[in-house]
Amino acid sequence: MPAPLPSEKAFIPFVSVENMMRLVHHVGIETVLVELTDAVEADFRRWDLFDKTPRVASHSHDGVIELMPTSDGAVYSFKYVNGHPKNMAQGLQTVTAFGLLAEVSTGYPVLLTEMTLLTALRTAATSAMAARHLAPRNARCVALIGNGAQAEFQALAMKAVLGIEEVRLYDIDPRATEKTERNLTGKGLRLVPCTSAQAAIEGADIITTCTADKQLATILTDNMVGAGVHINAIGGDCPGKTELHRDILLRADTFVEYPPQTRIEGEIQQMDPDYPVTELWQVVSGRTQGRRSEGQITLFDSVGFAIEDFSALRYVREKLVGTDYFQKLDIIADPDDPRDLFGMLQRAG
Repeated sequence: MPAPLPSEKAFIPFVSVENMMRLVHHVGIETVLVELTDAVEADFRRWDLFDKTPRVASHSHDGVIELMPTSDGAVYSFKYVNGHPKNMAQGLQTVTAFGLLAEVSTGYPVLLTEMTLLTALRTAATSAMAARHLAPRNARCVALIGNGAQAEFQALAMKAVLGIEEVRLYDIDPRATEKTERNLTGKGLRLVPCTSAQAAIEGADIITTCTADKQLATILTDNMVGAGVHINAIGGDCPGKTELHRDILLRADTFVEYPPQTRIEGEIQQMDPDYPVTELWQVVSGRTQGRRSEGQITLFDSVGFAIEDFSALRYVREKLVGTDYFQKLDIIADPDDPRDLFGMLQRAG
């Protein structure tokens, strides 16, 4: 007797890199960034519903491999992601990722997708969401220090969500700046390549640091940061990896995603355990104030959190409806009698 055909629940929608790119081009990258920003913000407004735990990290001298899980009680998600700065020397990505959504009620997966591209998109969307609440009113100029794989996404998110008009670019590798300038040409931004971090931040309303070296670095010193700016620090994401001099943090009001994770991985790992921070969800939900004055320095100490990935996965699942931007993978064993897994195997022989 032949094995029965799998039921529909056995076939999991899978979004490959090719299909993710097709989906983004179909929707439009700036539209994706705006909609994803709104999706992340919507989930920050219901922060209390989510399971929250620091990501599970496996560190080595080469980098880090992490699992990032969460659930809102109805849907579960996780992301696998790595961070290996040395990969660039081998022509490999520093960050790669994939993710999964599942029904809490059955435990069955409902989406499997690449997340290397999607992580870049959701990171930029989260930065834009934070800036929407923390940056100076009518901000028009962003300095991007670190012009690697994340830079263009950050620039376009700030343009699409906040109306940024000028992007000042700096990287220790001039080729990275040339790449970023080339990719952003024709995208409606005034691009200013700079030869130093100091030059890049001149006149900037928002300073974004997105470097990849796994070390205690000082990308910005205290004397470089004037009153009234918003700093979007997204490079720090593991113990021993920071970008800002600690004196900047003493002058800034610092906003974080999830303090137990950020105190280990973020800029605030340099500070005393009682260094005051505000959880960003409290600002988004209106429970507390973000930017209070023109001269205030605000800092979003962003390390990335699982709820942002949940938002991105949920967004992609919704966007797939009625499209062919996915494949169906038969990855769940689904015997006609759930007690007879062995029988299913035997009949397939």
